[in-house]
Amino acid sequence: MAGRPKIGLLGIMQALYDEMLPGITERQAGYAKEVAIHLKGVAEVSFPGPAKSRAEIEDIVEGFEKEKLDGVMIVMLTYGPAMRATRALSETRLPLMLANIQPEPVVTPEWDMGDMTYNQGVHGAQDTANALVRSGVPFEVVTADWRSEAFKVAFEDWARAAAAVSAWRRLRVAIFGYAMNGMGDIRVDETDMLRELGPEINFLATGDLHRAMQSVSEDEIEVVLEEENSLFEVDERLDEEERQDAARMQVAIKRVLDEGGYGAYSTHFDAIGEDGRFRRLPLAAASSLMAAGYGFGAEGDACSAALVSAGHVLAGDAHFTEMYALDFERDAVLMSHMGEGNWNVARDDERVRLIHRELGIGRLGPPPTFLFRIQPGPATLASLVPLSGGRFRLVVSEGEVIDSEVLPALEMPYGFFRPETGARGCLDGWLKNGGTHHQVMTMGSHAKRWQLFTELLGIEFVRV
Repeated sequence: MAGRPKIGLLGIMQALYDEMLPGITERQAGYAKEVAIHLKGVAEVSFPGPAKSRAEIEDIVEGFEKEKLDGVMIVMLTYGPAMRATRALSETRLPLMLANIQPEPVVTPEWDMGDMTYNQGVHGAQDTANALVRSGVPFEVVTADWRSEAFKVAFEDWARAAAAVSAWRRLRVAIFGYAMNGMGDIRVDETDMLRELGPEINFLATGDLHRAMQSVSEDEIEVVLEEENSLFEVDERLDEEERQDAARMQVAIKRVLDEGGYGAYSTHFDAIGEDGRFRRLPLAAASSLMAAGYGFGAEGDACSAALVSAGHVLAGDAHFTEMYALDFERDAVLMSHMGEGNWNVARDDERVRLIHRELGIGRLGPPPTFLFRIQPGPATLASLVPLSGGRFRLVVSEGEVIDSEVLPALEMPYGFFRPETGARGCLDGWLKNGGTHHQVMTMGSHAKRWQLFTELLGIEFVRV
């Protein structure tokens, strides 16, 4: 689970009210601090003080950028002319939200001119929104009583989306070897990805992984094995060589990623198998590294690796999967993959198993594999679709993972996903919109957050 988003509160007012209402700056600053405290359970909100001039606004936004915050929430503490904020807000790369809120939720007969001034932020919100629209800057708007749970929920949805966008703009994706030949829907132009979305894709030699494996110590391997012994049901058929080799690969992949500043990666079984220096595929490594917060996509799929990384930030633990087969009787889709799956999404009433597995793919030795069923409950699928002309689309489906019987012959993570639109309706829409055959699953109903994510990125969103 990602940490709380870090959001800057840009509180705007103007100096002309100071003489008319002495103490108004301190009063409205106190209001902004109360808003920040109200939101502290879902985000770290930084409020440096009210901004009354163009210079102060630009200094504050520049400070937010230097602190590498995830986004900016704009709050009009009184009316403030938009032209003072236009340059700072149109030039920042931080995602923006205009919180159309005011100190008091109800106008009463006791209000005087002071109360009117304290609560007139909507004027500035309109002025500022107009400037952002004219500048072509994407932003979210939330109009609500700031004390309400609805405001907190809407803010958290935006803050998570903003954090995911900011993380993407810093993300580096490593592809070990090459992408699977002939698999078209994982292909993406690396320049388009970097320019339009933010993630940087680099192809690494499989030799980098092999050299990293040689540097792994026995103590590092033992740490992995002890963690597995404590967390999982370990198959008695797994011999010590299998487990040590898999653990060595896990430590080595993590080392290469960390040393290169990569937050997501992909390995393709042919690239590993054809190298000639590896004994088995790193399936268990993919599962444990996803559980540790790294993005992953199979077969050289950089889009899915990046999307899993975003899912971790946006909604918690993200799980790499694919639609394996339709079940019309259940009105559901069997979700699975070759063996890579985030064991943090496993059922809480069954222990995750680490099994010995004979697998011919890659023409290598048996790869230790995590086996579990996905926790029943609300879930969301998302797919990043590269389109022509450097455009991108996100296809999303909400539904639920249903409870079902064990499939004893299936030796990889699995579960049945029932879309809210039904299996037929979902797949018709998925296929018509070019949804890819690899997906990221997040537990919970997160279509709204994914939609905010696309709006902040400026790409198309389709819900099926």
